[in-house]
Amino acid sequence: MENLLRYIHSLTGFSPGNWRALEPALTTIVFSKDEYLLQAGKVCDALFFVSSGYCRAFYNKDGQDINTAFFFENDIATNINSLATGEKSDFSIQASEPLTAIRFDIKKLREVSLLDPAIEALGRKCLQQIAAKQEKHAAMFKLMSPQERYEFLEEHDPGLLQRVSLTQLSSYLGVARETLSRIRSRR
Repeated sequence: MENLLRYIHSLTGFSPGNWRALEPALTTIVFSKDEYLLQAGKVCDALFFVSSGYCRAFYNKDGQDINTAFFFENDIATNINSLATGEKSDFSIQASEPLTAIRFDIKKLREVSLLDPAIEALGRKCLQQIAAKQEKHAAMFKLMSPQERYEFLEEHDPGLLQRVSLTQLSSYLGVARETLSRIRSRR
C-alpha cells in the first residue's frame, strides 16, 4: 500500500484522515499469470492500481488478441467507459505475469468521495491520468508509422520493450510479428 500512497501524493494532497476514509474501498488482490482483472462482456466496477507485475488490455477480434494497452507498476488499469456508464466492457484486462493489484471498489469509492472532497479529487486525477495515456496511444497511431511508434517506445517507454513479448508488442504496434522483427533488426 506504500506505493499506492506515494502515487496518491504525487497526484494530490492527501491527509491521514483522507487515507482512513479511502481504505474501506481498497482490497489487495494477487492474480496469477493469465488471470483476468476484467473480462470482456462484464461490467467494470473497479480501478486496479498495479503494485507489482503487469497486465494488458486487449480486444479479441475473430479469435485474435489485439493489445491496446499495458499497465505496469504504479499504473491504474480500468475500462473508463464501462465504469462510467455501467455498460459491458468490450475488452479484457489480463495479468501477463503474476500481478498484485490494489482494487478500488467503484461503489465504495463513490460513497466516500461524496463525503470527502480530497477523495473525489483523487478519483478525477486518476481518470485524467488514464485518459492522457489513452490519448497518447491514439495519437501515436494517427501520427506515426510503425517504425516511428517503435522508436517512440524505445525513447519513452523502454521498459515496455523489455518486458512484453514480441507477439504482444507487434499486436500493440499494429504490425505483423515479422514486420516488428524487421524494424528491430534495423535498429
